[in-house]
Amino acid sequence: MTDLTKLGVAALRSGVASGEFTAVEVAEAFNASVAAAKALNAFIVETPEKAVEAAKVVDADRAAGKPLGKMAGVPIGMKDLFATEGVQTTAASHILEGFVPTYESTVSANLWKAGAGMLGKLNLDQFAMGSSNETSYFGNVISPWRRNDGSNAALAPGGSSGGSSAAIAARLCPAATGTDTGGSIRQPAAFVGISGIKPTYGRCSRWGIVAFASSLDQAGPMARDVRDCAIMLEAMAGFDPKDSTSLDLPVPEWEAGLNSDLRGKKVGIPKEYRLDGIDEDIAKMWDNGIAWLKDAGAEIVEISLPHTKYALPAYYIIAPAEASSNLARYDGVRYGLRDLPDGAGLQDMYAATRAAGFGAEVRRRIMIGTYVLSAGFYDAYYTQAQKVRALIARDFENAWKQCDLILAPTAPSAAFGLGEKTSDPLSMYLNDVFAVPASLAGLPAMSVPGGLDKQGLPLGLQIVGKALDEQGVLNAGLAIEERAGFTAEAEKWW
Repeated sequence: MTDLTKLGVAALRSGVASGEFTAVEVAEAFNASVAAAKALNAFIVETPEKAVEAAKVVDADRAAGKPLGKMAGVPIGMKDLFATEGVQTTAASHILEGFVPTYESTVSANLWKAGAGMLGKLNLDQFAMGSSNETSYFGNVISPWRRNDGSNAALAPGGSSGGSSAAIAARLCPAATGTDTGGSIRQPAAFVGISGIKPTYGRCSRWGIVAFASSLDQAGPMARDVRDCAIMLEAMAGFDPKDSTSLDLPVPEWEAGLNSDLRGKKVGIPKEYRLDGIDEDIAKMWDNGIAWLKDAGAEIVEISLPHTKYALPAYYIIAPAEASSNLARYDGVRYGLRDLPDGAGLQDMYAATRAAGFGAEVRRRIMIGTYVLSAGFYDAYYTQAQKVRALIARDFENAWKQCDLILAPTAPSAAFGLGEKTSDPLSMYLNDVFAVPASLAGLPAMSVPGGLDKQGLPLGLQIVGKALDEQGVLNAGLAIEERAGFTAEAEKWW
């Protein structure tokens, strides 16, 4: 039999539906891969029984001639930011260690309804705050990739969805959920040579997802290719009355609409993204991407997004401010960790619990957020940042008068070594420089593999589209995928 772990979502779904193999066989194959790859630390909790249980239902439905869902027979990894009923949900933080929800997030419920099964809960940066998966209380996730220089240095899988990216790249799961606040689906996808899409803000419900920055957080799929992302996004998306920011719109048939013919489309190249000293491998890949889109029939035009240079500073005011508010609920009173020193009062308990439960990066962002929201600084920082956000959104609106899509690099470099940037938070934050603008504007954006750098590491190309134009983004991603011909895989060492 074919090595089932080599197959993606579409191939697994098709094979199960045709009877070539059973859903249980698929679940057991991936369960074995997960169990054999503990060195990557991609999973916080493994749930092999959940994967098999869901697979048995799919096999029974097929035998009974019942219609199968969009994800029938496909076991996936669930980022440990999504509440899963009866299964520990921690957001990779000590403060939520041992928390077992009695409810299911809307996105995960949609996936189970579509026939998917859960292999386990994936590791991430604590509360989704990070770009390297080094802030998790449960330890670093290690990328399955290695540089070709013989150093064998452990590399970052990107963040915050680093467990998701590493698990897919290592063939531990065919697809996984991610969340993207300022690039946390796209950057890790680029680092490990897979695809991932952040849909328009509001396409996927945020209900049941541990909140970081509520006006930015958005769930999305990560998978091996564009088609698999389209299939999974269809299953995840949809209106949810429990989420006030959810879009009350029908879910398009993105998979059926996939078409790599871009004739009649204009693709914008933002001149502000041509940063001084840009990595030559990144610049070359970007030029290759332009050529591939031209070959697909698109017209290339230069555009300007003049407020781009303010995007990162604005993001690192708005996101921590919202985090400061959202994380105030973790106080040791209702759930999660409680640190109550002898003779302590209520304020002492708050302080001790939060000091013990939150990691250094989370504490840093809470302090920044509390500062910019404080009396005397609110207008100087937070209000100004929101004005900049509005200007950035307007830049995109003006750009859409000249083009239909935008092409840029996903990240300013390939994967870096674990520990290389942890001493300098600003250096780490710069990883989001190309990803943050689309997040601030709430636009759909996708990363697809564009090739390898000189060290043999994957590089990603980013496509940004108009609000609600996931189809255009997916189609451009498919055009790049077909022409890049990216088939490189991490050489197994774990």
